[in-house]
Amino acid sequence: MSVSLLSRNVARKLLLLQFLAVITIGLLFCLKDPFWGASAISGGLAAWLPNVVFMIFAWRHQAHTPAKGRMAWTFAIGEVLKVAASFSILVMALVGFKAVVLPLIVTWLSVLVVQILAPAVINNKG
Repeated sequence: MSVSLLSRNVARKLLLLQFLAVITIGLLFCLKDPFWGASAISGGLAAWLPNVVFMIFAWRHQAHTPAKGRMAWTFAIGEVLKVAASFSILVMALVGFKAVVLPLIVTWLSVLVVQILAPAVINNKG
């Protein structure tokens, strides 16, 4: 199995785990109030959607072989855009949707924790 195919599989599993975390936490907050559940899902999507876009961007550019140094700049710019998109979605959820802050932030942070911890678990399972 090639390295690029392996990294795609790990990325897909990571995105799936993050999405499952969003749905699970959203359903748990729905037990308190459906609006809390919607707020939780919007917070989770603020972390998950930019990751999906970043992964698609990375997969599309993986076939190209960029010059040395250019790869680091592409990654850095992608990360900045990902953070900006996440921040924009959070602001839209809070201002436009009038989301409840607690479930929004809890789910957003949970998805970020999954993003940090899941690759180690996925790689150990092999």
